[in-house]
Amino acid sequence: MLEYRDIYAGGRLVGSASTDVITIVNPATEEIVGAVPSAVSADVDHAVRAARRAFDDGHWATGDPAQRAAALERLAAAIEARTEDAARLVTAEMGMPIAYSRQNNAAAPCAILRYYAGLARSLGTEETRDAVSFAGRTMVRREPAGVAAVIASWNYPLMLAFCHLAPALAAGCTIVLKPAAATSLSAYILAEAFEAADFPPGVFNLVTGTHETASMLARHPGVDTVAFSGPTPQGRRIAAICGAELKPASLELGGQAAAIVLDDADLDKTAANLGLLCFSNSGQTCFAMSRVLVPERRHDEFVDALAAHASKFVIGDPLAEDTTMGPLASARRRSDVEGRVRAGVADGARVAAGGRRPASPVRGYYYEPTVLTDVTAAMAIAKDEICGPVASVLSYRDEAEAIAFANNGFGLAATVWTEDPQRGLDIARRTRVGTFGINLYVPDIGSPWGGRGMSGQGVAYGPEGMDSYLTTKSVFLPPG
Repeated sequence: MLEYRDIYAGGRLVGSASTDVITIVNPATEEIVGAVPSAVSADVDHAVRAARRAFDDGHWATGDPAQRAAALERLAAAIEARTEDAARLVTAEMGMPIAYSRQNNAAAPCAILRYYAGLARSLGTEETRDAVSFAGRTMVRREPAGVAAVIASWNYPLMLAFCHLAPALAAGCTIVLKPAAATSLSAYILAEAFEAADFPPGVFNLVTGTHETASMLARHPGVDTVAFSGPTPQGRRIAAICGAELKPASLELGGQAAAIVLDDADLDKTAANLGLLCFSNSGQTCFAMSRVLVPERRHDEFVDALAAHASKFVIGDPLAEDTTMGPLASARRRSDVEGRVRAGVADGARVAAGGRRPASPVRGYYYEPTVLTDVTAAMAIAKDEICGPVASVLSYRDEAEAIAFANNGFGLAATVWTEDPQRGLDIARRTRVGTFGINLYVPDIGSPWGGRGMSGQGVAYGPEGMDSYLTTKSVFLPPG
């Protein structure tokens, strides 16, 4: 069992002032795998002060961006060297199948780091313009925003952390990371990697704890900007704190994505792709395509196809290489999903596949990939975020009805499935979401990724992902 009683601040482990710990349970075995401190205000203050000192001394923030780029590349190499440790620990914490964990908790973070290292090398920090309002010039400077608090979610813990860590570091910010309570152990591997990559003390700091810890961090006067990924209700709480403090916040919140299947789509191929987008990581994905809209005349055919692909998932030990679906992340998460499915059935939905705990494994928080049919737009199962392996299939009469449904609710993601890409692009232009896929959905680290409305504000990825971590200053210059 891994047990930490420390936070990480100023380049070293520091004993926590808290007497409370968070116990972390393996969702596949229901056994305790470790414990971390439930940080209190003194711990948060210690970490923020360390980040503040590292920012204010100027070496990281105002140094050569090429040197920051080199540090990011060293960090990527240090994480690669810890791929198996990181992947297996995240799998033990939240049940992600090991092959998927290697990709999302090592390979993807390294790719993000290297992408932002490239942007750091080409970062323009000063631009001089002819003034419009007077006879002179204006120098517009782009400067690092300061100390960034990164509050990460549990479902893709390391990748979601680096969505913000990488651009913030590339911009010259210093960091305090607060991982989700359930996936806090893996964050200590990051502290090891930062040390191995020879980062200046205080550039990266770590506190673990509850939602209260996150609130203390967002509220701390030494924090200049906040990034949060997680459920919409908790995001509202962070947004309220930041609003009261007049502090910028980037919020990556919930989703209940819609997949619009057109009448010309290859149903078997579409069902195979949507099966992955609905059920991978046990459906615990913010852009899971959990609302599938199908033309009335093809509804039953598609339900059969999706149910067939749901049955192909291999449910079992997430450390086994051939497992494609592990457990839900906690007993509470499974109970929540079960309750939502029961409520959907009570409202009139019908279970076409799954809808129960599997016979094997006996232990662990497992739940079968589930397909619901006879779902209507008025049902809660079609409107609320599920965060579990449940796909609701709805029928529609025409494209306008499907697009209206996709535009009603969360605004993170949607897809369309068609043999006519131009027709798909027309629907993309009419859909009010932050990201959209035509016959696929793959977030691109070179392009902005984020949501609208209940799915949040601000973006990760792309050059735009650095905007939250850079601020502008105009310097007015006389003629000459």
